[in-house]
Amino acid sequence: MNAKIRLYVDHPLGQGQTVPLERDQAHYLFGVMRLGQGAQILLFNGHEGEWLAEVVEAGKRGGLLNILEQTAPLQEPPDLWLLFAPIKKARTDFIVEKAVELGAARIVPVQTEFTNSERIRQDRLQAHAVEAAEQCGATVVPEVTDLNKLDRLLADWPERRTLYFCDEAQAGTPSGFADDTGPAAILIGPEGGFSDAERARLSSKPFARTLSLGPRILRADTAAAAAITLWQYHRGDWR
Repeated sequence: MNAKIRLYVDHPLGQGQTVPLERDQAHYLFGVMRLGQGAQILLFNGHEGEWLAEVVEAGKRGGLLNILEQTAPLQEPPDLWLLFAPIKKARTDFIVEKAVELGAARIVPVQTEFTNSERIRQDRLQAHAVEAAEQCGATVVPEVTDLNKLDRLLADWPERRTLYFCDEAQAGTPSGFADDTGPAAILIGPEGGFSDAERARLSSKPFARTLSLGPRILRADTAAAAAITLWQYHRGDWR
């Protein structure tokens, strides 16, 4: 197998099936990457693992792939959500990219009292998640939701899911995750931190736990990557 390009497709996958390409996909494969008939690529759709496919038709506005064989089974990420307050565009992109690479199952932008950005392009962030999954070998693309208000999320929170909120006020205290094995979520606050009212509300919730990320205050994008890494090490699929 000499396939080096991975492509996410919204199409059923199975040996012997054909997969039509959309215009943007055809442009990427045949215009940008200069592939032609007979070239091999890897496909995944988030449901049926990874498959090797061969180009049978290559055109400027479309193309057709033939699936040869499965190369990897579906690998579901651990049941971990990342909640974060959006920051500057490039750093928000970084958070989404690293969340996918590190194995988050769902990515939830959150509006807090001190969040700098009041709107996001959900479709753009979802496309960024697809690109990250294509690059890192994931077989599932996590959902990136629309922007949610923190108060509304807490009001409707599934109580079996432990929520770890990374509070910069806890810097310097021991860090650690609970020993339970149930679903979890990590909440990263905005650059200005959580308000006193938000800290009080979070602390009052039986499903919420405060989490320190070490002796120094981290930037929001660094904190997101650090927190997921710690969770993966203690409870995730890195063990």
